[in-house]
Amino acid sequence: MSNFKAMTCTIVSLLFLFCLNITIPCCLAYNVVSFGARADGRTDSTSAFLRAWSAACRSTSQPNVYIPRGTFLVRTLNLNGPCKRRIEFRIDGTLVAPVNYNAIGHSEFWIMFYKVSGLNVYGGTINARGHGYWSCRNGGKSCPQGARSIQFMWCNNVLLKGLTSLDSQRVHVGIGYSSNVRVENVKITAPSGSPNTDGIHVQNSRGITIKGSIIKTGDDCISIGPGSMNMWIEQIGCGPGHGISVGSLGSSNNEEGVTNITVTNSVFTKTQNGVRVKSWARPSGGYARNLMFSNLIMRNVGYPILIDQNYCPDNNCPRQSSGVKVSQVTYKNVKGTSSTQQAIKFDCSKSNPCTGIQLLDIKLTHNDRLRRSAVSYCRNARGRRGGTVIPRSCF
Repeated sequence: MSNFKAMTCTIVSLLFLFCLNITIPCCLAYNVVSFGARADGRTDSTSAFLRAWSAACRSTSQPNVYIPRGTFLVRTLNLNGPCKRRIEFRIDGTLVAPVNYNAIGHSEFWIMFYKVSGLNVYGGTINARGHGYWSCRNGGKSCPQGARSIQFMWCNNVLLKGLTSLDSQRVHVGIGYSSNVRVENVKITAPSGSPNTDGIHVQNSRGITIKGSIIKTGDDCISIGPGSMNMWIEQIGCGPGHGISVGSLGSSNNEEGVTNITVTNSVFTKTQNGVRVKSWARPSGGYARNLMFSNLIMRNVGYPILIDQNYCPDNNCPRQSSGVKVSQVTYKNVKGTSSTQQAIKFDCSKSNPCTGIQLLDIKLTHNDRLRRSAVSYCRNARGRRGGTVIPRSCF
């Protein structure tokens, strides 16, 4: 009877609160407008954003930094942790950078989350307005280093979901020295001619998942740098761009390796490359191993399958032999069309040949008006084939 009375009392209390229109919040919202931000696209709201973040980060309740509808102009945002509780950063509006590219171009990052453990970043749009910066770069002028649009450094247990990133000066989304990061349903867009505008760049991080995203940009859709391990990439629409790349590797002698990377169930459209491993032709202790590329569709892609250990994009080539060891790389069920005759190209290191390469159920044809057949090319590469492999394997 006492339990029944307690339950009845609880129900009556909740009904009383409902009738008074009183809600019990699940989290504490820190609206940037309440801290002085203006949604007019002209007023500098940087300080207001930083004040809202600082207050939320100190909160012992479940904090939520909220950016409502409207356009907010912000300069460099350093959103530092650690914070008291898991924190949510929700964007319902649009963040824009100043038109003058120098305002963020000297900062390396536009929006940076630093040493935050437990973070959800949701949707909305960030627009770095990178056109002026690209013009500077393409014109051969003296330009600042350029800023990544959003960067996660030394962060753990992160979810980035539903974000749209437009016209970054350089990399759109960067992940460094972080673990357990999920990137879902993002949309990244920059013109095909925009320099070094990688969609997502990961380095020195582990436990990274990227899925269900559309990336159209001027460089790699996704680039995987040294020190990356245990990555899962799926359901990516890539193109235009340079494809999905492991590397570039071999920039230094003392370099962390890359291992346990899976790219699956994705489509590449008119990209410069499909799935690529690239390393500089110089001594290095680096490696790339246990890579799986499966269930991929290539639509008029330059080099659908590529290992390039003589990578040299600016013709200032070291012209040595790559020390990066590439091994245990599997390509399975890769189909579609190549815009170059060499649909499969393995240009490996003379001093460290590629080993353990597998080609399983490959069908790549050359999209050529002259009806020339696609071919495969191997140098210093060892492996095996299984099932139907088109073009004919060079192993």
